[in-house]
Amino acid sequence: MTPKLLPRSQEEDEEHRLLANPASRGTDEDDEEEEEEETAYEESEKVVIVSVEEGDYDGGGGAIRSDDGAVATPPFSWKKLWLFTGPGFLMSIAFLDPGNLEGDLQSGAIAGYSLLWLLMWATVMGLLIQLLSARLGVATGRHLAEHCRDEYPNWARYLLWFMAELALIGSDIQEVIGSAIAIKILSNGYLPLWSGVLITAFDCFIFLFLENYGVRKLEAVFAVLIATMALSFAWMFGDTKPSGKELLLGVLIPKLSSKTIRQAVGVVGCIIMPHNVFLHSALVQSRKVDITKKGRVQEAINYYSIESTVALFVSFMINLFVTTVFAKAFYGTDIAKNIGLVNAGAYLQEKYGGGLLPILYIWGIGLLAAGQSSTITGTYAGQFIMGGFLNLGLKKWIRALITRSFAIIPTIIVALVFDTSEDALDVLNEWLNVLQSVQIPFALIPLLTLVSKEQIMGVFKIGAAFKVVAWLVAILVIVINGYLMLDFFSAEVNGLLFGSLICTATVAYVSFIAYLVLRGTAFCKWLNAVHPKRLVNSGN
Repeated sequence: MTPKLLPRSQEEDEEHRLLANPASRGTDEDDEEEEEEETAYEESEKVVIVSVEEGDYDGGGGAIRSDDGAVATPPFSWKKLWLFTGPGFLMSIAFLDPGNLEGDLQSGAIAGYSLLWLLMWATVMGLLIQLLSARLGVATGRHLAEHCRDEYPNWARYLLWFMAELALIGSDIQEVIGSAIAIKILSNGYLPLWSGVLITAFDCFIFLFLENYGVRKLEAVFAVLIATMALSFAWMFGDTKPSGKELLLGVLIPKLSSKTIRQAVGVVGCIIMPHNVFLHSALVQSRKVDITKKGRVQEAINYYSIESTVALFVSFMINLFVTTVFAKAFYGTDIAKNIGLVNAGAYLQEKYGGGLLPILYIWGIGLLAAGQSSTITGTYAGQFIMGGFLNLGLKKWIRALITRSFAIIPTIIVALVFDTSEDALDVLNEWLNVLQSVQIPFALIPLLTLVSKEQIMGVFKIGAAFKVVAWLVAILVIVINGYLMLDFFSAEVNGLLFGSLICTATVAYVSFIAYLVLRGTAFCKWLNAVHPKRLVNSGN
């Protein structure tokens, strides 16, 4: 249908605004309260999306409409896609952090090429979750942590915040340790692990410095870091020359054996990062999008979907490079099960030697880029999580300092204690993976609950088919991570006292998950029928 430019009355504008964003209904007092809330970005910080193609679209007295009267989405523009590009690539860094790289190398060394299909589909599942996160942020103008503050009673809100912070700390420790290992490699062992941790700790100040120059400058730095990872691991891929035939068969033909179950669970488990779900819903607000105009919101969702898909395709290729390099080098060897993040570079050097640029240092450069980029995005996520859940009104640098301290202090202790023990560091990494696995339901369930509610999303709530697929993906991820936790605890938990504590914690854990699910489904329907306005703002 050919769009037409039709005049629109003030009443139609107001009706459309409320339809696109029902949460905007409220009193003047509500508006004043909202103005006092912390926001992901100040208006002056947001990137302005320059409108050229559609002229005065949705501005002033007219709007582009189709023949049936619905507001049309503006036509595709490469210029606009470029302006929207950025948040998806920052989000994709969580798919490339040192924890993921360790999962990749262990998968390749132990399972060979056989789990590449699972890596691909796990990335697709991760993309689905991240698209929902972006949809929530764009359609409502608020990120997930802010919605959780209003959606749940105080006790649940504080518990969700505590869980999100735990997940962030666990992820941050892995990322900082990964950077410290890279610094130790690149300094030829001169700098010990603890000094690498201290160097990495200052990245939050670099982040704050870069943020003063604008969102686009910060995104450019992350683009350089992602390009560094891509080039480093592609170079390794070219040096080791994995089998193209086996690679293609590994991607296209599903294959799983009892010997590779643990690696398969690890591949899926490390794709969904709890803090990343919170992060993406905030990052998309770095662009100026008028959420009262349906066409503008749909346009933003479309561009963010394209950008996120491209970003995660790049991350998939980088993960594929790492997996296939270690599959080619170590699959079927006696040392395959002994390879971890700490000794991977040394094993590669022993296998492939020097060359123009020793593979040990190529690995170190890629690992450093992964560690530094992921620690900075961790600081970013920490700001949004703390600001959204608690709304303390703190300045950004104070929130960044607090967030960084939460992770750096335990990481320094870890570096001092485990610096000389690779095996102990690997065990610690397993505990941190379990810590993050435990937190996944507390990000996914609130997200799926919110994007399914018309009171929150308006016309942008997900449909029935999409909802079923999203819940199936969430349940699959939760079950897989539950298997990882069960497998880990069955091997590590000994003694009656410790076992009793774990059982008690498990009961409380499952009960809280059940509460979140019930509150988001049948309970919410009943509450909506009795108190329809309460769901819009149910902070107490």
